[in-house]
Amino acid sequence: MGCLWRKTLSFFLVFVPIYLHGASLPEAAPAGPRKPFFERLRRLEEQFRRFQEVTLTHLQSIASNYNVSYNVDVRFQSLAEESQAVAQAVNRSQAAVQKELAQLRAWVRKAWRRGRKADTRLRALDLTLGERSQQQARERKEHKAQRDALQDSLARLEGLVHSQGARLAALEGRLPVAHPGTATPGPALVPPPTQPEQLGPSSLKLQRDRQELWAAAEHRGPRQDSSAPLQGTREPPAPGSHWVLSGAATALRGPPQQGPGDACSVGSALVFPNASTENVVFLRPSFGAALRALSFCSWVRTASGHLGTLLSYATEDNDNKLVLHGRDSMLPGSIHFVIGDPAFRELPLQPLLDGQWHHICVIWTSTQGRYWLHVDRRLVATGSRFREGYEIPPGGSLVLGQEQDSVGGGFDSSEAFVGSMAGLGIWDRVLVPGEVANLATGKEFPTGAILTLANAASAGQSVQRTSCTCPELCP
Repeated sequence: MGCLWRKTLSFFLVFVPIYLHGASLPEAAPAGPRKPFFERLRRLEEQFRRFQEVTLTHLQSIASNYNVSYNVDVRFQSLAEESQAVAQAVNRSQAAVQKELAQLRAWVRKAWRRGRKADTRLRALDLTLGERSQQQARERKEHKAQRDALQDSLARLEGLVHSQGARLAALEGRLPVAHPGTATPGPALVPPPTQPEQLGPSSLKLQRDRQELWAAAEHRGPRQDSSAPLQGTREPPAPGSHWVLSGAATALRGPPQQGPGDACSVGSALVFPNASTENVVFLRPSFGAALRALSFCSWVRTASGHLGTLLSYATEDNDNKLVLHGRDSMLPGSIHFVIGDPAFRELPLQPLLDGQWHHICVIWTSTQGRYWLHVDRRLVATGSRFREGYEIPPGGSLVLGQEQDSVGGGFDSSEAFVGSMAGLGIWDRVLVPGEVANLATGKEFPTGAILTLANAASAGQSVQRTSCTCPELCP
């Protein structure tokens, strides 16, 4: 920029003398009149003033151009510095990116190797799980087959136990009470041969009881009559696969060894004096869990010509979940055994109409829907396919002496029970004939009862609770 300024100044110094010389040439011309000195001086001053203005204008334009070029150089220099800094930053960024890319490549290779290992492990685990699932399926099938076989065996065993109990009760009924020293001609009693197959604990117990019975019979003497066969026969009723021992109350010869008077320790008794809707007893708490088996046993004495309602269990969805009542029975002295209305079986209870104490046990299991009725230790009815696989739900209302048309209410005097109950017990399992016999003879109260008369939480004003040792002593 300094060189440009010197060139401009030298040009100005050369241009001014030349301009002054040209201006003085018209004055030297001889042709014109000579003007006064002051006028020429005035024109010269005007020309010099115009020259100054032109020179000033040129100088200002040169100065402005110099400032513009200086600013451009400064800007170019700053831009160069900035571009250099940006280049350095880009280089550093590229180096960092390259380093990160290298690390990422290494991590990807490691992840790929790990993924291959994990995939191999997953395939091996899937294969193992598949084998285990197949093994578990086979085991479940085997367990199901074993369970079905066990259920069938249990059902057959229960049938065998109850049939042996019935035979034992029949044999006990046929044995007369012999006096010491008396002897009646006739064949001696010989115990039947033992079965070769393996028997369960209940069957072994029944076998021992039968052997003891034969030994006692031999000790007392031979029976008076061994030629008359048993008159009770099984007759299949209509569609319920329900078997009844016809003439069970009179077919067996001779009285049982022990009557109601010999069964003591029955505990408390409830007396329902008349057919009133207020004569009701609640058992609380009711069933606390679902029942897949049930045994209801009690001493019962009726004071009217019909049985009425012994037991009623109602829930919100069905007011006849479990009922023992005789109002709708087609035969006099029979009772409807209802589980989950409308399913029911009709059970014969004609002996209860004589106004005497009788011991009854109604037993049911969801396994094949088997059920049994014992009256005074004798099996008088049995059947199957009754509510097979069913569960009696918990949380309902359990009532004695009345039939519920709603939970805890809806009583009808025509369905009331009139009479007495004593030694009542409810179990959530199947009682075997030995336990039924022990209960009926007062020898032993079976363990595991879920409800007894001790659970009678409330009763009507006319229902009487008494304590008696033997049924014949109860009112």
